[in-house]
Amino acid sequence: SVAFPAGAQAPAQCRAGTLYLTIDTGWGREAEQIAAILRRHGVRATLFVANEPTVTGDRSLSPGWAAFWRARAAEGHVFASHTDRHWYFRGDAGPGRVRYVSRTREGEEVLDQAGMCRELARPIERLREAAPGATVLPLWRAPGGITTPNAVRMAEACGLHHQGWTANGFLGDEVPSESQPNAALARRALATIRDGEVLVMHWGVRSRRDPYANVLEEVITGLQSRGFCFATLPPGGRR
Repeated sequence: SVAFPAGAQAPAQCRAGTLYLTIDTGWGREAEQIAAILRRHGVRATLFVANEPTVTGDRSLSPGWAAFWRARAAEGHVFASHTDRHWYFRGDAGPGRVRYVSRTREGEEVLDQAGMCRELARPIERLREAAPGATVLPLWRAPGGITTPNAVRMAEACGLHHQGWTANGFLGDEVPSESQPNAALARRALATIRDGEVLVMHWGVRSRRDPYANVLEEVITGLQSRGFCFATLPPGGRR
């Protein structure tokens, strides 16, 4: 007989394959609602953390969110870096240098190798203050998924591989609900997602009027009923 690790789903339950749900920090408005849905359905995700502004008026890795992250670590979710400031990489600026620009006019900077490693390490340091036992993978994700050749190389030199998402893995929680209502996003996810996809969503998106969290349970249970299992990313990531 084959032994399975604690919490693993047997192959018969995974007849359609394995999916990798990833969650970026975001606005946090539906964070507890989303966490409860994942808990109910035994879904463990890979959480990419940045220190972003949130609905509570602080930032996502401020002390006010410490209990939230501790609870997620205790549930078996794993973590990776989404940069500290959540600025955007906007082109290379010579060998070993990359432009890093705020979308909200907070500023811009040219990062060198040491600066890049600091930017990627700082959110994990903040996380560990809140949740010392958290499992952290040697992965990172650029804000917006937007990289440059230097950003990828420099992060590799910090020991981190870039992890994006797959073609059908964009769940659409960032787009306006007026043009992309939840029912349409759910239908698309259930029709197009295939084995091995890396899915991406957020703990709430400020601009979306009908929060994606309201349809997340339908998407997860629909995928599970089709025979998909959910797993956290492996340390080397997925391409």
